[in-house]
This record gives sequence, structure tokens and C-alpha cells, in this order.
Amino acid sequence: MQARRARPVALAVVVLLVAAVATWLAFRPDAYVAPSRSEPGARSAGGVDAAAASATLGTLAEALAAGDADAARAAAPRGDAAAGALLAAVATNAATLDVVDLTARYVDEVSPADASGRWQAAVELGWRFDGFDRETVREEVQVGFASDGADVRVTGFGGGDGRTPVWLTGPVEVRRSSQALVLVAGTDRGDEADTIGVRARRAVGVVERVLPQWTGGLVVEVPADEAGVDAALGASPGSYAQIAAVSASVDGAVTPGTPVHVFVNPEVYDALDPVGAQVVMSHEATHVATNAPLTAGVPLWLLEGFADYVALRDVDLPLSTTAAQVIAQVRSDGVPAQLPSAAEFDQTATHLGAAYESAWLVCRVVAAEAGEDALVGLYEQVSGGAALADALRATTGLTEAQLTTRWQAELRRLAAG
Repeated sequence: MQARRARPVALAVVVLLVAAVATWLAFRPDAYVAPSRSEPGARSAGGVDAAAASATLGTLAEALAAGDADAARAAAPRGDAAAGALLAAVATNAATLDVVDLTARYVDEVSPADASGRWQAAVELGWRFDGFDRETVREEVQVGFASDGADVRVTGFGGGDGRTPVWLTGPVEVRRSSQALVLVAGTDRGDEADTIGVRARRAVGVVERVLPQWTGGLVVEVPADEAGVDAALGASPGSYAQIAAVSASVDGAVTPGTPVHVFVNPEVYDALDPVGAQVVMSHEATHVATNAPLTAGVPLWLLEGFADYVALRDVDLPLSTTAAQVIAQVRSDGVPAQLPSAAEFDQTATHLGAAYESAWLVCRVVAAEAGEDALVGLYEQVSGGAALADALRATTGLTEAQLTTRWQAELRRLAAG
């Protein structure tokens, strides 16, 4: 859905809500689940040996589950140093990230084998980061295979229209605390991992001050670049060109318990000043804490305004800075006639930043009128399925029209100041 462009101080980005309908086959608790359709020695059309590929996939899955870099390297084609290094790095990642419940199932080839005996296949993977993900991620990922006539080896992960998990792309820097897990793609990004690790831990504290029942469990993934963000989320190229960070379910599912992580676009996020970068992280942590990507029916002004309220609550900046865009809009076009609509949060909207600031100010008005607990209660009731009008009356005693009037008065006051 919608997302907002980066701005230097008070940036917040909307959660990516991805609806997916998927039917998953049952997984045994072993490290590998073989496909029932491939008989031993069976060979698919186009020179693809699905049975042999399944067997190699099983060997690799066991190596990854054990965090055995040498065994994983041995699953690569002989003489392919790059593939061997990649598989070894993924095994190391699995150990460092505490990957558990690892499963793999060969689904189908994406294309026939080429002249060199290489092909891509869809593989259903399952995994979770122990201590952070409550449920196992189920994701169909493309895996490269190569046959030399004697056996089949694995060449790499990702590509095509599917998602490419960051931990499968190569070495990652990992920073872990009891409440936050950060993984940054690359081998020379230690300083960046340190900085984001600190911001992630601070974000947990920021959220807990408003939502003390949340105990953390924040996972932040930082791909190598913007294209890596698109790949991790299975999005078309350029989808996150102006987005600093986004919260999303890892596999696109919206079922309860589905792991929700924060994905950072380093090409935008790294350009923010420290205050703005922390606000982004705290905003996204709020979405994670409230399971926003898995929630339907919450007006975007409440969804995004609440996340900004939490993120900006203790930021020591004047309203002339944090509400600068909406103040300018009101001075130019007058006070809006209604609360921000969903259309105003479209990424291509002209006044996207002003829409976010407007939403934040609505939530500030609710807190000023009825208290912070009322704002939290309003969010919780609406995200739980209550009608906005009913929840607003129950928590604040206001109608939507009355809230709109008070918000408009605040906008006029700010624009006149």
C-alpha cells in the first residue's frame, strides 16, 4: 500500500500490507522434506534431474541446520568457488542468526536445464529466527542447481518473481540483544550494523514507554541496496526508491503469528540525520509491536498517526519542524475539510509528508483531549475490529465530527503561529 518519502527529521514510513493467499503442505520436524512426486532416479523434462536435486537439497538443508559451513560448501559444484563461498556463508548465517525449524522441499523447475546443465527451481523453504519469530516462515524461493552428469549441486538462491531472503544472499553482519536482532548484508558494514543495532534497541524502549505490554522481539533486515529490498519483499524494481524503511510480514502472509520484520533501504535511510533515522526505526517498531501488517480495517490516519505519535512522543523538536509540511499546506490551501483519507497516503501523492503530519496531529489531539491511554485504547479497539465511531466514543467521548473540529482548530492555531 502507501509509503511516505524520506524527510530529514520526522520521517515515518507506512507499513507494507501484502495480501497473499497460500496453501502450505505440512512439514515434518526434520531438517528436510522430500517431494513425494519424484521417484528415485526420475528425470524431468529438459535435462532436469528433480530426484537428484531433491537429494542434494536435503544434504544442504542438513548442513544449514547444523551451521556447518564446510558441509554446505561441499554442496556447490566442483570448481565453482563463488557458489561454494555463498553456501558456506549461508550456513554461517544460519548459525549466527539461530535459524531453527529449517525445512526444504523441491517444488518444480522454473525452466529447463541450459547447455551447461544449470537450471532454476522453486523450493519451499521454512525457517525462523529463534527467540524472535514465534512462527515459522514459509517461503517459496528460487534455488539454482547444476548437473555435471554424475550428480546435482546447488549454485545459489533467489531471483525471479519470488522473494530472496537477506540471510540467503551472502555474508551478513549480525547484532543481537535480548530485544532486537539486526542483520546487515555484506562483510564491510560493521559500523552500520552497530549503529542500526543501537537504534533498534532504542526503538524498543521508545515503544515500551507507550505500550509497556510489548517485550520486544524486533528484527531489522538491511539488504545491500535498494534492489535488495525489492528482492526481499518480492516487489518490482523501484518500488522502494524513496522509502527509508518498511514493516512487512517476511513471507507476505497476513495470518496471525506470521513473522513481521523491518526492512531498511540503506540508500535512503543512511542519508537521514540521526534524529530522523531514530524516528523511522521507532515508527516501524511500533508497527511491529502492534502487528500492523497483519491488521485490516484501521484507517490510515490512525495506523500511521499512532506510529508517529509513539516515535515522536519524546523527541525534543518544535512543532514548526515536526509539522512543517502540513503547516505550509494549511497556509497555502486552508484547513482540510475532513481527516486524512487513504488516498492522501498514496506514495505518488503531492502532499504525502503533510498527510503523515496531519495524521500525527489527529492522534496528538486525541491524547490531549482524553489522555494517552485513551489514544492507545482507541488504536487497540479499532485494530481489534471495532468500528471507529464506536471506539472513539468509548475511549474519548467524542464523535468523529467533534474530533475533526478540534483537529482543524489545532491546524489553524499552528498555521497562525
